[in-house]
Amino acid sequence: MPFCSVLVTSPVDKAYDYAIPEGMTVEVGDYVLVPLGPRAVHGVVWAVSDQSDVPAARVKNILEKYDMPPMEPIMRQFIEWVARYNLAPKGAVLKMALSVPQALGVPQPMTGYVLGDGKIDLNEAQKRVVAVSQDGLPRRLAEISKAADVSSSVIKTLVKHRVLEAIDLFAKAPCAKPNPDFDVPQLSKGQQAAADQILEAVRGEKGQTFLLDGVTGAGKTEVYFEAIAEIITQGKQALILMPEIALSNSFITRFQKRFGCTPALWHSSMTPAQRRSTWRAVALGQTKVVVGARSALFLPYADLGLLVVDEEHDQAYKQEEILIYHARDMAVVRGSLSKIPVVLASATPSLESIQNAQDGRYTHLVLPDRYGGARKPDIHVLDLRKDKPERQHFISPVLKDKIEETLIKKQQVLLFLNRRGFAPLTLCRTCGHRIECPKCTAWLVEHRRTHHLHCHHCGYSMKQPEACPSCGDQDSMVACGPGVERIADEVKEYFPEARALIMASDVLDTHDKLSNALADIREGRVDIVIGTQVIAKGHHFPLMTCVGIIDADLGLSGGDLRATERSFQLLHQVAGRAGREELPGEVFLQTYNAEQRVMQMLAEDDRDGFLEAEANERIRAHMPPFSRLAAIIISGPKEDVTRDFAISLGRSAPRADGVRILGPAQAQMYRIRGKYRQRILVQADKNLDIQKMIAQWIGGIKVPSNIRVQVDIDPQNFL
Repeated sequence: MPFCSVLVTSPVDKAYDYAIPEGMTVEVGDYVLVPLGPRAVHGVVWAVSDQSDVPAARVKNILEKYDMPPMEPIMRQFIEWVARYNLAPKGAVLKMALSVPQALGVPQPMTGYVLGDGKIDLNEAQKRVVAVSQDGLPRRLAEISKAADVSSSVIKTLVKHRVLEAIDLFAKAPCAKPNPDFDVPQLSKGQQAAADQILEAVRGEKGQTFLLDGVTGAGKTEVYFEAIAEIITQGKQALILMPEIALSNSFITRFQKRFGCTPALWHSSMTPAQRRSTWRAVALGQTKVVVGARSALFLPYADLGLLVVDEEHDQAYKQEEILIYHARDMAVVRGSLSKIPVVLASATPSLESIQNAQDGRYTHLVLPDRYGGARKPDIHVLDLRKDKPERQHFISPVLKDKIEETLIKKQQVLLFLNRRGFAPLTLCRTCGHRIECPKCTAWLVEHRRTHHLHCHHCGYSMKQPEACPSCGDQDSMVACGPGVERIADEVKEYFPEARALIMASDVLDTHDKLSNALADIREGRVDIVIGTQVIAKGHHFPLMTCVGIIDADLGLSGGDLRATERSFQLLHQVAGRAGREELPGEVFLQTYNAEQRVMQMLAEDDRDGFLEAEANERIRAHMPPFSRLAAIIISGPKEDVTRDFAISLGRSAPRADGVRILGPAQAQMYRIRGKYRQRILVQADKNLDIQKMIAQWIGGIKVPSNIRVQVDIDPQNFL
């Protein structure tokens, strides 16, 4: 009897043996449905054999094999590598690749309508339907109804008399036929030189990683579009990862202009039908270009030829929940396994990527100038200890004057504050009580738009109290500090005639709202934008010439290893929104730490100097990228049980040369969603196999059922 080993989409680390029913032919990589306990689960055949170590009586049959091409060997190898590196169950990684099991079945058709051969006397409404259908293109009932401005009953009457004929419609594969020659741009000399190096790797099918390092507005996108054009010509597939799907709005327009169609999108806001159609088209090789969030990396590409990671420095590429991994780093591995080029693009590359380029692991491509001769903005540091805003206000006099001057010129202003809501803290003036989330170690954030206090960690909310919950004093609660809503109120007070827009993820909470807001800015229907990091990168606004950063110090505290680096990157990206075309731009950094290194080097536009200083600090502290880190997070609902287990785990830590075990200690965010959290940090020399050591360590400890232990290899977050 033939057997096969099947890896299922459950958090398991091994493949299970199943019998292959008579008449069924199975090969490695096939998608199958198998019984697992009382359930039927999806999986992939990992091996085929004529024998099994499990007694034949206990081996169950495969229930179904799907009519799909088998998963590529490289993809299976990638799944095993990701699981091994991140100390995650292989089945959990497979679940990301098989995230839409409904797409395995034969797609169900929709009903469409075309002109038939029936004849009747037509009324005016029916004539409009026939006119719409004259082009011969099949349409769904709702499409005809909208185009002809008729009710569905009009269409059904025409079907009854065979004037319209019903046919089966199948969803078209997205981005099936992009045209590499649709609108070929004229590249600058620097762009062409960078594109030529990537094209050489594409044509030579080399597994090479490029760091495409260009200032904001340098035209990095056009450079890797050239490589995508070559991939399309070869009939292969390309993937462009983006940290936030919000960035895709303007990108889609640029892609459509270059290739004559929109790319396939992959993100969490897609409908189930869109996910099914896209997943299946990618697996069949029909879709040629995918633009997606980090999970798009795990789609089962039939013939992937190029991988692009845009804004490679962005921390959004790190997945912190369930299965912890860094999509940028996994993308480099995917390219290496497939022997295909990987392009990491950024105006502010991560220290890790810069170090890899300096060590010769990556090919460093530099675009030092803005495209078309646009000038970089002038950056001014405003010391708030000297240039003080009015009481209970947050815009300094110098910035206020510059905003007024910009508005007079009919140009646009961006005020950046990476803090949603109205105020980050509400406290009692009488007793000092601060309103905290009952489930998290976090203050509740006031949102005037909803008249509620919200927790940005667990989603808890409560109505704004009229009296202090602690002392009972009426009307004593006061908002402390600014959020974007508070800055918007200040803008309205100072500039009542200006058209202002808040751009934050909780305000623009749908794709359509975001698209409309971006269009309003581009087309000059907005004067002042007050935004969080949603507006910080990837957008091109020709009229935006003044950028004010309300609190440049935000993000510099908290003991995070990468706090200064992230602040520099974010502020640099925000500054890059100013003066992107012929109009010169100015940037104003409001700070209480004008002498801080980040502020000085931003003002001097000395990115390389900043990275060098940051690298020297990391070397002295023996921190990444000059060492390795792993975090072990212990969480549970009972404080004492969680603490005691963390202590016992820490005491059992292995002793080895080149390894330091720090902790356990309470996490900075000690409680999230009602779970208490302890952290252990493992610091090791770069040449050590930190995964093997941790796996043996934790594997030798029995973990209580109400305790969760997570391992975060290469942690980006220290909360």
